[in-house]
Amino acid sequence: MEIIFLGTGGGRINLIQQLRATGGFRINSESANIHVDPGPGALLHSLRLKQDPLKLDAVVVTHYHVDHVNDAQLLIEAMADYTRKRGRGILIGSKHTLEGDETGDRGITLYHQKMVQELHTAKPGAQKEFTTKKGTFKMEFVKAQHDESTTFGFKLFLDGKTIGYTSDTEYYAGIGDAYKNCDYLIVHCLKPAQDQYHGHMTTEGATKLIQAAQPQLAILSHFGMKMIPVADREAKKIEKETGVKTIAARDGMKLSL
Repeated sequence: MEIIFLGTGGGRINLIQQLRATGGFRINSESANIHVDPGPGALLHSLRLKQDPLKLDAVVVTHYHVDHVNDAQLLIEAMADYTRKRGRGILIGSKHTLEGDETGDRGITLYHQKMVQELHTAKPGAQKEFTTKKGTFKMEFVKAQHDESTTFGFKLFLDGKTIGYTSDTEYYAGIGDAYKNCDYLIVHCLKPAQDQYHGHMTTEGATKLIQAAQPQLAILSHFGMKMIPVADREAKKIEKETGVKTIAARDGMKLSL
């Protein structure tokens, strides 16, 4: 099993300037190949890093902000074999992504939703097992506190490993307990501690989260402009304070699990 980071950037300015890419990440295993939060560049970087989008079993979109959903429809068409074989693959998304918000906006068109075999709207607190052509995986959906109110994080149970992913969220009481018992925990950390920003995690919140969750390995990602130049330093500080091995993800980084 491996995780490939197709993008580690976040924030509005970085989204446009692409100092760090915004393609999300992909998990490859014996039971499922899953692309999570395919923002702008997800398809391009998949091809560049030899991650065949036609071999995807599932696409996960945790909320409908453009840096998380932009390339999702391209990957859905790939799962459907260039749209030639509809009814293939799994699409998991937030309520606003799939069903629309109060204004009617949605992140993925109904046209593309009809291409997949299984469509699931994630609800924080719920669990769901999914079956692919190769095996099964289970997800436990975790509350996120973000300005897209239906955003979710998750714990993924796949081939004997547990991978946690916070998506975009600020720190809140109880989030550390929600991510306990993860082998690997991917934490979105947009800003350094001194630069608080509503709806997003800073290194201060990430430290408290990792301290409580105690994963085997914590991986920081989704860096804003102020976080990009100090990401490695901040990861070392978190590791020192928590005792948990912590690294800052890089574009193109592959982790063998």
